[in-house]
Amino acid sequence: MNILTAEHLQKAYTTERILLNDAAFSLQQGEKVGVIGINGMGKSTLLKLLAGAEEPDAGTVIMGRHVKLAYLKQTPILEDTDSVLEAAMKGLDVKDMVLESQAKSMLFELGFSELHETVKFLSGGQKKRIALTNTLLQPVDLLILDEPTNHLDNDMSQWLEDYLVRFKGAVVMVTHDRYFLDRIADRIVEVEHGGIYSYPGSYADYVALKMQKQSMEQASERKRKSILKKELSWLARGARARSTKQKAHIQRIEDLLAAEGPLEERTVELASVSSRMGKKTIELSGLCKSYGERTLIHDFSYIFLKGDRIGIVGPNGCGKSTLLKIILGQVQPEKGTVELGETIKIGYFSQDNSHMEESQKAIEYVREEAEYIDTGNGKISASMLMERFLFDGTMQWTPIGKLSGGERRRLYLLRVLMGAPNVLILDEPTNDLDIKTLTILEDYLDAFDGIVIVVSHDRYFLERVVTRIFAFEEQAHLQQYEGGYLDYVNARNAKNPLDSERKKESGKSRKSTQTAEIVNSKGKPRFGEKKLKFTYKEQREYDTIENEIQALEKKLEQLEQDMAEHATNSVKLSELMEEQNQAEALLEEKMDRWVYLNDLAERIAAQNEK
Repeated sequence: MNILTAEHLQKAYTTERILLNDAAFSLQQGEKVGVIGINGMGKSTLLKLLAGAEEPDAGTVIMGRHVKLAYLKQTPILEDTDSVLEAAMKGLDVKDMVLESQAKSMLFELGFSELHETVKFLSGGQKKRIALTNTLLQPVDLLILDEPTNHLDNDMSQWLEDYLVRFKGAVVMVTHDRYFLDRIADRIVEVEHGGIYSYPGSYADYVALKMQKQSMEQASERKRKSILKKELSWLARGARARSTKQKAHIQRIEDLLAAEGPLEERTVELASVSSRMGKKTIELSGLCKSYGERTLIHDFSYIFLKGDRIGIVGPNGCGKSTLLKIILGQVQPEKGTVELGETIKIGYFSQDNSHMEESQKAIEYVREEAEYIDTGNGKISASMLMERFLFDGTMQWTPIGKLSGGERRRLYLLRVLMGAPNVLILDEPTNDLDIKTLTILEDYLDAFDGIVIVVSHDRYFLERVVTRIFAFEEQAHLQQYEGGYLDYVNARNAKNPLDSERKKESGKSRKSTQTAEIVNSKGKPRFGEKKLKFTYKEQREYDTIENEIQALEKKLEQLEQDMAEHATNSVKLSELMEEQNQAEALLEEKMDRWVYLNDLAERIAAQNEK
């Protein structure tokens, strides 16, 4: 049963920033939809329209009469005077002891122990988790969730997955967490170029279908260009628009010229840039750090190696960011030392980008770091690099305050990389970055000739990027695990079989298709591609078809001359016209066949170049 329908949606914030253009969306009862797309394309705006938090400029959003919804904003605002528990129960029956018990249980799962602490002094991430609790407690048929996994550690994300799998109502969510999408969503919706495009199935299914769609569009565009090339060649040979067929031929060429090819997807392009690194890197020795009676780090030592890809994991508040700040020199350890090599140049991408001045133009912010960087293949300007980061000429001169949250994060990342560091320290880099940007960042890190140290709750990103993990475990001890995130999970479960069994039970409803199983080490889908080649007959045909087309064109030219000479002989003229029709029909057939063979030849050549 359909519970929500949106038609002819129009939404724009400026004449240059049209987010939705005659877009449509519908939702069935119990359906779970993941919304994806490049930052700034309108994902959060779509959720606001569906939730009734904003009105469209045009179009309608119709909700079923008895459908109730709860909406989690990307950046929720709470009452500073409320306690944690009061904020979680806001708008609910505070006298309902069962509901209060559920609230306390959820808050515990999301890392809260002091439920009477005042909200005013909490971080943005903690406030988001309180708002998430309040949203999940609502007795509703539809949950609309904007980035629900932001600020959740790995165990919290697992808990939320399990909750949403069991939830009987419908879900519409924006998230960059690809494991999360693959387990929860039964439909993926992509917002791009003002439209809303739907792909049935999980995120893994979306990847496959998207590739097929792009391949078909590219094939159609190649065919259009091939036909146009042949038609223009025909026209250049002096074809005259005498017959109806020839007039139609010329109209066909004009239509091909007027047709628009498929919109090229704008993707972040990164060239790996780093400064030279000497023999000495970063050496940590006997680090200890406490706050009051709480010990976060106890006797941690490690010497970073060139090319290290280190992931740091653990529950929220365990000390992950503190360890990064100790390495950066922003926090001093009580014991131990941090030694940096003379050539070490650190680029730090923090969770917080509140330092960005909202009135400053985007390009001015980047130029503060550098005007140019050396890519190894020549210098590239800040403006050119911004283009590669999807900031076109207009957006480069846009004040930071007018950028979306995700666009600001992308701009901040660009500035960090503009400094050409040889050590990248990334603190929750996946927060607010869209999947396309994350994919290209992952490819960039593959080629990065330096050290990467990353704190992340994004399990896919960790599996994709890191080769060694340090996990905060009991008594402030950092345990080293070799491999990616899945290797870490398997090793941890082997050490704690009871915990492993509990997680296995909670995950029995997991979908059989898992993203990790359908991607290779580079994050690309594993699809068995059949090697393209000509058959013997096709090769023979390809070798001779150009000559056959030229012969038919010459024949048509001769027929035109003959028809002019026998214009007064109706019998002969009728015979010539019949012959002309047959020749034109055969030429059309040969040209269509030429397009197919030429397209196949181009694909075979491209395949052999790989």
